[in-house]
Amino acid sequence: MWGPVPDSHQQIQVQAPFGAVMIHPAEPGVYGSGHGPRTARPMLRRWGWIGGLGVLFFVGALFILLTLGEDVGRGGVVVGLMSALLPLMIVVPSVLWLDRFEAEPTRYLVTAFLWGACVATAVAMIVNSTSTGIIAENVGERQASITGAVVIAPFVEETLKGLGVLLLLIMRRREFDGIIDGIVYAALCAAGFAFAENILYFGRAYAEGGTGGVVGLVVLRGLLSPFAHPLFTGFTGIGLGVFASRRGPFRYFAPVLGYLMAMTLHGLWNLAAVSIRGGFLLGYLFLQLPIFVGMIIFAVWMRRREARVVCDHLAGYIGHGWFTGPEIAMLGDMSQRRRAREWASRRGGYQAAADMQRLQDQATELALLRQRISRGTGPEDAAAVEQALLEEISWLRQRLYSLG
Repeated sequence: MWGPVPDSHQQIQVQAPFGAVMIHPAEPGVYGSGHGPRTARPMLRRWGWIGGLGVLFFVGALFILLTLGEDVGRGGVVVGLMSALLPLMIVVPSVLWLDRFEAEPTRYLVTAFLWGACVATAVAMIVNSTSTGIIAENVGERQASITGAVVIAPFVEETLKGLGVLLLLIMRRREFDGIIDGIVYAALCAAGFAFAENILYFGRAYAEGGTGGVVGLVVLRGLLSPFAHPLFTGFTGIGLGVFASRRGPFRYFAPVLGYLMAMTLHGLWNLAAVSIRGGFLLGYLFLQLPIFVGMIIFAVWMRRREARVVCDHLAGYIGHGWFTGPEIAMLGDMSQRRRAREWASRRGGYQAAADMQRLQDQATELALLRQRISRGTGPEDAAAVEQALLEEISWLRQRLYSLG
């Protein structure tokens, strides 16, 4: 299964788009030696980000819980929380399925979810209620309710969710490779928002109508339209993904267009729900369902395209012994990837399977790096990043090759 592993003392020249790079394959266990010594400043900056976000998440979650407790009571919070888990168990696995080729670090996926659930929801609750209250004093409750749902809520909510995705792009530019990453982060941020919002809606339904009221709303929001928020915010993610992976003037307009599309679709969805009788079903059939089907087709196409990217951009390494043809074929096919992990597990147990997973992830990261370099959007230290990836891949291949 495994081809020749580069000799650890052999110097190999890889013709990269930005020029020839001299690669010194690493001895097992020395991955990262090319990064140089760490300084205190990046570590302080990292912990500053973690601490700041931790405080935001805690304050947001505390505000939401206190507000919900006053609004629907403890029983409503418990019922709302348990009911809100149902759509969450539908959305999150679907998003993670899309993220399988080049899995994003778990900590960033969790950060996206918590931003939506804690920060975006808490701020939206304050801004939406305050704005609607001000409008109600001038034009009446009914008009304020419609304006709040159709204009204010889409603007406020899509802005806050989009800020979470933008924050991840700024924080971890190196992990944000393209459109798939944008969709994944946006969908998880929106899933967190919808989760917290559903706790409120389901809790209110229980407080006002008991179990029967909750069941009806769970069917509408949890089963028929669990992807509403992820679909809307997904367009913002697509725009930011285009910005991260393309050159040219359009990359600067793409995030704005995606954001405007997210707000527009969100507003139309809310307009159908509040303006006419049976509007929810009409909006579902003629707006959300077609968008959902279109997004599925687009996502599947993007995944297949990502597979081609892996094969095309790793092919140049075959002649230097970093990969073999069968290995690249494996890396470009999800079923073969799974069988490779199963093979490693049978030969070397959990650690070998983890090594295989790591090799697959790093090889995909390498292919996406080469793609970004070819488009002129690679990082300034692209050569050093490429060398570090190849060093770790070489080490992992040696460990797996030793299994026989």
